[in-house]
Amino acid sequence: MKNRIKVLRAERNWSQADLADRLSVSRQTINAIETEKYDPSLPLAFKIADLFALRIEDIFTPA
Repeated sequence: MKNRIKVLRAERNWSQADLADRLSVSRQTINAIETEKYDPSLPLAFKIADLFALRIEDIFTPA
């Protein structure tokens, strides 16, 4: 699944570790999501959308 997390994170000058802390996940999880090696669970996707104040559909799109 394609996503805009890296761009959204960069716009806020957050490191992967910063974002991971805000979402209570590991930095490796953020890296795996950004590199499209891992699709987040629905609860995590909602948490990401909430954090960026966007809809899930605005962050994640089918590959």
